[in-house]
Amino acid sequence: MGEDLFARGDEYDAMLATGIRLSGEEKPFFIEGRLTSLFRALPAGWRPRRILDFGCGTGDTAGALAARVPEAEVVGVDVSAPALAFARTRHPAARFAELAELPTLGAFDLCYVNGVLHHVEPARRPETMAAIFAALAPGGRLALFENNAWNPGAWMVMRRIPFDRDAVPMSPREARRLVKDAGFADVELRSLFYFPRPLAALRFLEPALGRLPLGAQIQVLATKPGGR
Repeated sequence: MGEDLFARGDEYDAMLATGIRLSGEEKPFFIEGRLTSLFRALPAGWRPRRILDFGCGTGDTAGALAARVPEAEVVGVDVSAPALAFARTRHPAARFAELAELPTLGAFDLCYVNGVLHHVEPARRPETMAAIFAALAPGGRLALFENNAWNPGAWMVMRRIPFDRDAVPMSPREARRLVKDAGFADVELRSLFYFPRPLAALRFLEPALGRLPLGAQIQVLATKPGGR
């Protein structure tokens, strides 16, 4: 995303809230939902020592990851210097760096990516996935989250957010193919966030519905081959 979007982190959050207000929820609800789904799916007893938040924006998820896995080093990277400056003031438990520094940051055990690829031109998405693949240690895990092009609600939300109006969301099929073509193995796809707050009583159904590729967000979990 362009740096001007992050000139003030609170303005970015306000623009985001304009869109997701349709769901009746706020940003922390979706961060917690993604992380809960991710850590529920990870093998029992497996704990990452180094976590990369790729395209971290203003750092709220990096901060949540640091709180959830306090023994891990959490590093957020982004192209926006204003976003990183805002993140450093708000989330001191995580470390933040420019995306260009990624090759110098060492290998990671887990890479979290949310809402990044729909801002990347489709022809350049394999290049982005290659950078993520290279940043992971052998046996490291990818957790990719994207707005679902097959979900009408996701489109409605994006059209209300100024910085998402020109974005191109991915279908579940494209997301799976992109991850597999990058060299990842054990690719598993689920979808999240079916019911807005007025239908919250039905959310107990979402774990079962996750196998259908129709939720508002796609979740793709995969592993970099190698390791023990």
